[in-house]
Amino acid sequence: MAEPSTSAGLSPVTSGFTEINQENRTLRDLVEIYRHLSGLALQDADIGTVAQLIARRTEVTVAVISQKMGILAAASPGESYENSVQYVHDHLIHPRLAHLLAMAGKTRRAMRLPDPTRGRARIVAPILVGDTVPAYLVSLVANVSLVADAPEQGEDIHLLIAEHAATICGVILARERVISSAGSQVRDDLIEGLLSGSGRDNDEVVRWAQHLGFDGERDHRVLSVVIEAPPGDSERSLLVAERAAGATARLFVAQSPDAITAVRAREVIIVLSEPATPATGIRADQLGALCVQRLGALFPDVGVSIGIGGAFREPAHIARSYEEARRTNEAVRRLGRRGAVVAFDSLGISRLLLQVPDPEALREFATDILGAVLRHEQEHHVKYVTTLKSYFQENSSPRRAGERLHVHPNTVTYRVRRVEEITGLDLDNYRDRLAAQVALEILEALGEAGL
Repeated sequence: MAEPSTSAGLSPVTSGFTEINQENRTLRDLVEIYRHLSGLALQDADIGTVAQLIARRTEVTVAVISQKMGILAAASPGESYENSVQYVHDHLIHPRLAHLLAMAGKTRRAMRLPDPTRGRARIVAPILVGDTVPAYLVSLVANVSLVADAPEQGEDIHLLIAEHAATICGVILARERVISSAGSQVRDDLIEGLLSGSGRDNDEVVRWAQHLGFDGERDHRVLSVVIEAPPGDSERSLLVAERAAGATARLFVAQSPDAITAVRAREVIIVLSEPATPATGIRADQLGALCVQRLGALFPDVGVSIGIGGAFREPAHIARSYEEARRTNEAVRRLGRRGAVVAFDSLGISRLLLQVPDPEALREFATDILGAVLRHEQEHHVKYVTTLKSYFQENSSPRRAGERLHVHPNTVTYRVRRVEEITGLDLDNYRDRLAAQVALEILEALGEAGL
């Protein structure tokens, strides 16, 4: 009596040996892939290398996709990186994928998700870094498995490979985070050292600056951007201020890529070359004004003020310029000039005036000198004060002051005489003229009288 035969015409014994040999080969291949993947974790490999290994050894398309559906890596057998990215974009990225990724993220396990319409299956394996899932390893597997006569086993193999590859990607991403964090810490320490002037000697300071990309052939300025959180001490207020600080740093770097930035709790410090953007000639003060405008639109409840230190070329002067920027910013904010962008160089005599600890003392002095003018109707007192300022700026020349104001010289003379009548000052007298000029500087620093 003939022995029963298999569908392939093989005896049960022969068929059994064939299946065992196939299983052994598959397991050997699996162990080999595991060994290669584990080796990548010990090398200076990136997640792109992992994707290439899986694609080459299993002949499937593999991609690493971020939480926001960005393609971090992609590989297809025999295809270039660009073609692989395009293929993944065309066949994987779609609105439903976000739901599939979320499902895998919740289970923390690799999942096989069939796609009957395309004759392929998606295997999604979450990549874990600590307790977070920053990305997913996704592969497109044909419904023909690695083992032709054992499809279910082949599908299990794909799941195991994807899960182990995701583990290796997690190790690589965690290592990159540690390296990036360490690099950021070193960079922050270098910046803090330059700002505080704590270098042991000039050569050390120069080395620090060079590590940060400082160009010693160009002039620079330091900007101090102070961020004031919205009213209230709530967690949301602090979060908004933190986001505004980050946006500030990104804005300056986007406009001036060689900018050196440091973000503190309530302050963003920027070291800018001068001009800030050589191609367009935009200066530090112009970029500061753009920053205030942008932040006002993005974070209307956040207060912003910017102080700009003096120009310098030697890295050893970074600390001096920062101190000037910080002092300018403190004084401007103390005077209530929210949204102001003030350069230390432009302060003039105000450098001294702004050191007075009590702004009310300054206001009282200005009121004693020009208070009678300020008590006039708004239209008249602004006109008188503006004319007086132009008159002084043009060295007491009614003609040049009239040209500046676009009025007749006789009008300038009339207004100056009216100020003398109202205040009792004699502007031909040195002391009275100096007192009036200082009062005008105070009014301008306080942002009052329409100046």
